[in-house]
Amino acid sequence: MAKKTKKQQQTGGTPATVALTAAGMSYTVHSYDHDPSHPSYGEEAAEAMGVSPERVFKTLVADVDGALTVAVVPVAGQLDLKALASAAGGKRATMADPALAERTTGYVRGGISPLGQRRKLPTVLDASASAHPTICVSAGRRGLEVELSPADLAALTDAVMAPIGRA
Repeated sequence: MAKKTKKQQQTGGTPATVALTAAGMSYTVHSYDHDPSHPSYGEEAAEAMGVSPERVFKTLVADVDGALTVAVVPVAGQLDLKALASAAGGKRATMADPALAERTTGYVRGGISPLGQRRKLPTVLDASASAHPTICVSAGRRGLEVELSPADLAALTDAVMAPIGRA
């Protein structure tokens, strides 16, 4: 997890919620008790919040032609690496080393948020997000999600929207 700034310590926020607040975005934070034995962070979040898995999005870090890239896809499906490479303007994508993803984003696996990353990475948001008025993404730690409009998420992360998920 990224080191908390003085502002984060005062507000109790994560880098993701601090970024949303600083940008003046409308959002709702949902917290739940994380179960370390649950097999899927995203499915656990959907179940705990009582939200459809199609509206809960996971943040994955991939390597597209040597450049780390963030992919945000529904927990109900999987990331299509070929589609991600194409959307990011590359030829080949593979999943990034988890330790590298953690170091680069400043978040731990299962709590990587597309928002407030230590180093802002190119981001691709699955096009299915636009079918929902709001979606949920990690707020920067396990057991904490933020709900916001897909348009606000895309604007704050400079995301490209493309069909990168598959069932």
